[in-house]
Parts: sequence; structure tokens; C-alpha cells
Amino acid sequence: MSKVSKGDSMRWLSWQVRLGIVLVAATAALYGLHYLIFGDLHHIFIYLLGDFAFVPLQVLIVTLIVEEFLRYRDKRARLEKLNMVIGAFFSEAGTGLLAYVSGFDPNLDRVRRDLVVRQGWTDKDFCDLSARLKRYEYGVDIRRMDLERLRAMLTGDRGFMVRLLENPTLLEHETFTQLLRAVFHVTEELESRPGFDSLPETDLAHLANDITRAYSYLVAEWVDYMRYLKGNYPYLFSLAMRTNPFDPEASPIVGK
Repeated sequence: MSKVSKGDSMRWLSWQVRLGIVLVAATAALYGLHYLIFGDLHHIFIYLLGDFAFVPLQVLIVTLIVEEFLRYRDKRARLEKLNMVIGAFFSEAGTGLLAYVSGFDPNLDRVRRDLVVRQGWTDKDFCDLSARLKRYEYGVDIRRMDLERLRAMLTGDRGFMVRLLENPTLLEHETFTQLLRAVFHVTEELESRPGFDSLPETDLAHLANDITRAYSYLVAEWVDYMRYLKGNYPYLFSLAMRTNPFDPEASPIVGK
């Protein structure tokens, strides 16, 4: 494979060299024709020097402006693909998981109203919410939680999340990758136990810590995704508001 790639590179280089030779020869021929017709080397050197004087500016335009524009466009395209992946995650698994786990957060009522995103929210509202959530003490009451049900939910979504991890776009989104790792870790912890009826307090505390970690990542990523939808896809944002996992009155049915 490497030999083929090297050969392709050499053929590409030869093509470039041949093109360069042809262009230089064409330039020399045109200047020669100019001299044969007008016999004026003075003007030829004036224009030649002027062309050379423009080269540094041309390099500046190509390297700093054009390439920067192309890089920005490429970054925007990658961001769109990345948010499509994040949207698929919340649609297939994340929203349901968030709704279930948050139901066992003993402190959720302290921030529930803050998490009910509204149509009129601005970027400042989302930034303020993210700042408040960084100070929020996440937790779960693992004694009330049905760990068998949680295990079934996570193992059922395992194949989907494995395919997400195979997406190279995720390498550019550290926080979402951390979220998937945390969720996978909870899945592995739950799968490794034959049952949950007689677990010691130390093990329950360990599981609660793992679930809380994944829960905190889920909430933060959900807020960022809602902010993205608000600014880019109003129709998707409308559905996300109507299925808000933190809103007890949420309904996908459009009312008055």
C-alpha cells in the first residue's frame, strides 16, 4: 500500500513539474514574441519587475486570506457533521437516559426550572445556565434506582454508541468523547455484576459515583446541543423543547 501511495505521489509530482516547465516556457515564448514585435526590452523588464513585485502580495493573499477562508469553511462543515452525530446520540439514547437518571437526582428541583429551555432564550441565557451547572452538585439516589433497568437501557444502546465512537469526527470534540467514555464505563460496570440485590455499601457508592459522572456530562452536553439547535435549526429546537427531559409538563404535541 505504501509503495502505491509513493508511486502516486511521484506521478503527481511529475505532473506538477511538467506543468511548471510548460508554463515557464510559455511565459518565455510570450516575452520573446513581445520583443520580436516591439523590440523594446525596456518595457519588458518594467512589466517583468512589476510582476515580481506583486508576488509577495499574491502569496499573502493566497496563504493568509484564501487558505484561512477554506480552513474556516472546512471547520464549519466538520462542525455540522459533529452536531449531526451528537443529535443522533440524544435522539437514540441520550434524552431517554437523561430523563431516567435525572429522576433519581435528589437535588434536581434546585435547577429544574433553570433547565426548562424556552423559545426566547439568547446565547447569554445558555451561558448563564452552563455557569450555574458548573457549581451544581450532581448526585443520584442509587437505592431508589432500578439498576437492572438501567443496565438493559445501556446494553441495548451499546451497538449504536460503538458506531458513534468509530466516527473520526468525534476526535475533535473532547467533551462529547468524555461523555461516551463515561457512559461506556457505567455500562461495563453494570454488566460485570450478576445482580444488584446484595451489593455492599462500598460498591453501591462506587456505582453511584460512576453514574453521577456520566450524568453530569450528559447534562452539560445537552445544554450545549440545545444552544446549537436554537441558533441553527429552529424546527429541531422546537421538538427538543417539547421533549425536554427536565420539564414535567413537556409534550411532543403542539398546543395552543
